[in-house]
Amino acid sequence: MAATTVTDAGGVRIITEVIPASDPRVAQLASSSRLAAPPVSFQVRGFRRAQPKVLGTIHIFTGIVHICFGIILTASVHRKPPLPVASGVLLWLGLLLLVSGSLLVESEKRDSILLVKTCCVFNAGVILSTLVAALLHSTAITQASPDCELSTGIQLRPEWCFHSESKLLSNGMDSLLVVFILLEFCVAVAVLAFGYHAVKQRSYTPMVM
Repeated sequence: MAATTVTDAGGVRIITEVIPASDPRVAQLASSSRLAAPPVSFQVRGFRRAQPKVLGTIHIFTGIVHICFGIILTASVHRKPPLPVASGVLLWLGLLLLVSGSLLVESEKRDSILLVKTCCVFNAGVILSTLVAALLHSTAITQASPDCELSTGIQLRPEWCFHSESKLLSNGMDSLLVVFILLEFCVAVAVLAFGYHAVKQRSYTPMVM
């Protein structure tokens, strides 16, 4: 038999029930307590306010776009490659974005402040890489291209010529990539800001009464 005690204190009624070990409800309560999810730390919960899964998905998508553009442009160039293609920025920035995005998505699932710190380190690298990539693409947009109708008397081969239509297409692709780079930069800054704030917060251990 379960013993029940009723206590009135300060306008509040407290009902205490003592369940014997032979009661079937004991096993049910024990199993439910074991299945309860562990609480998320205060630091990680603060970092998750930035929606790292969404930001990581953006990084993964833009990383795939960079890698695809890098492969296509590298395979289609038959003369002196443009500056972004020659530097390989499309490929290594794409790989960096894939790694950073995967870490951000994983941080949504795992309660680890070390993973948050790793995300901050990689996104700091993304910030520096996007600045370099933006500089390379801007230089490629403003860079002059060889023309077949030069007055220098030097005869250029037809495949070396870079006509106005090709230059317009190249500038359009560089401008599109600059837009993606701006998006990646903003995402990385947001991750770094929330991650820095989360790391600086003092952790505490919740007490169950």
